[in-house]
Amino acid sequence: MEKTLVIVKPGAIQRGLIGEVIHRFERKGLQLCGMKMIQLTDEILIEHYAHLAQRSFFKRIKDSMMITPVIVCCWKGLDAVHIVHEMAGKTNGREAAQGTIRGDFSVSVQENIIHTSDTLENAKVELARFFSNDEIFDFEQSGLNFLYANNEI
Repeated sequence: MEKTLVIVKPGAIQRGLIGEVIHRFERKGLQLCGMKMIQLTDEILIEHYAHLAQRSFFKRIKDSMMITPVIVCCWKGLDAVHIVHEMAGKTNGREAAQGTIRGDFSVSVQENIIHTSDTLENAKVELARFFSNDEIFDFEQSGLNFLYANNEI
């Protein structure tokens, strides 16, 4: 089973959407293995968004991500990285399909509710960035046989 990172961004916190975001992943059948509220720092954002460091909007992203604390979550499931990323929808909320988190709750490319890992490799790096080993829990989720066929798990 894969593990992946979700960050519930400050805009979602301010709008009271934490429960809605978590609820959608739970309803899908993903297992929550770690969750905490943290205040992001300039240092961690420079590392996390290093691929955007040379872009003109980089400072705006960093400033936006530090307005309030964020909720970081570790979700687990078969193909979890792909599932979570698809459930988030396109980065630009105006272009995201209805039924996705961004499509239902966002009208912005920046204030787009959540960050999700886009590859398994990035998920591993990002989870290590935000969680220590003792903050991610592995336990048997009851009812797996109602989520997956016996040859899938």
